[in-house]
Amino acid sequence: MLRFFRNLILLGTLLATVSCGAFVWIVYSPLKLKNAPAEFHIAPGSGLRSAALQISEAGAPLHPWVFILLGKMLRAETSIKAGSYEISDGITPLLLMEKLTRGDVTQAEVAFIEGWTFRQMRDRLNAHPEIRHDSTNLVEADILQRIGAEGSRAEGLFFPDTYLFSKRSSDLDVLARAYRAMQRHIAREWAAKAAGLPYRDPYQALIMASIVEKETGREADRALIAAVFTNRLRQGMLLQTDPTVIYGVGEKFDGNLRKRDLLTDTPYNTYTRGGLPPTPIAMPGLASLQATLHPADNPALYFVARGDGSSQFSRTLDEHNQAVTRYQRGGKH
Repeated sequence: MLRFFRNLILLGTLLATVSCGAFVWIVYSPLKLKNAPAEFHIAPGSGLRSAALQISEAGAPLHPWVFILLGKMLRAETSIKAGSYEISDGITPLLLMEKLTRGDVTQAEVAFIEGWTFRQMRDRLNAHPEIRHDSTNLVEADILQRIGAEGSRAEGLFFPDTYLFSKRSSDLDVLARAYRAMQRHIAREWAAKAAGLPYRDPYQALIMASIVEKETGREADRALIAAVFTNRLRQGMLLQTDPTVIYGVGEKFDGNLRKRDLLTDTPYNTYTRGGLPPTPIAMPGLASLQATLHPADNPALYFVARGDGSSQFSRTLDEHNQAVTRYQRGGKH
C-alpha cells in the first residue's frame, strides 16, 4: 500500500511537471493567425474569458483556459484595457497579455476644421469607416443630451481639432470630447478677457468668435475684425456681416449671395436685425476666440476685402466707400 501511494505521488508530480512544461511551451509559442494582421475589439468590462473568446473569433487560436490561467498567474484579471487591437504573426499569448494590460490599442483619427458647421462635422463622422455611428438617427437635442451638454442647438459648441480614438469607438464619445474641449477653451479665455466687452456671457462671445472665424482666415486681421464688430455692438450699429446671412439661407445657398438675401429677414440676417444672431454660425478656432475676447485697440467700424486675403479697415463711411471703390466695387461691410 505504501508503494502504491509513493507511485501515485510520483505520477502526480510527473503529470504536474509535464503540464507545467506544456503550459510554459504554449504561452511562449507564437499564435498561428488565420489572417494577419488580426483585428479585434475588447468591450469595456470584459473579463479574461470574454476577452479570449473575442480574440479567438478574430482568427487567433487562443484557448480560453490558457488565457485565463495566464491572467490569474500574472494577476491581470482586472487589468485588461478596453479598445481596438491589432496583432501580427509571431505574437505569443504572453506578449498578447502584456499588450492588453498596457492598453496598446490601435487608433484612428478624425479632423474637425475651423469654420465648419455642425452639419459638416456630422457628415465627416458619418463617412468615417472606423467609428461606430451611434448618432446617425439622433436630432441635435438628443445628441447634446447624450454627451451631457446643455441646450438644444449644437452649432459652435465643439472645438475644431484632430481627435484620436480607438477603432469602433462611438461617434458620441468623439463629440463629447470635442464639446468638453470647447468648454475648457472658452472658460479659460473668458476668464482672461479684456475689460468692457459687450458680451453678457461666454456663449455670446462664442457667437462672435464664430463670425470672426468665418470673416477671415488671415491671422493678422482677426483682432481687427473683432474690433470692428465690438465697436459696432457698442454703438448700436448693425453688424452687417455676410456669413450670418449665408448661414440663415441654409442649404438653399448656392454660393452666390444676392441682394434679395440681404433684404430677406431671418434670425441670422444681421442686415435686418440688430445685435448678435441667436447661435454661433460655425466652429471657431482658438485664434478667433482669443481675438474676440482681446480685440485690437482700433476705432474702425468698417472693412472690405482687398482681394488678396487681407482687409482694408476704415473709421468712417466715406473712407469705407472709397476703399470699396478701390478694392471691391459693390462690397458690403
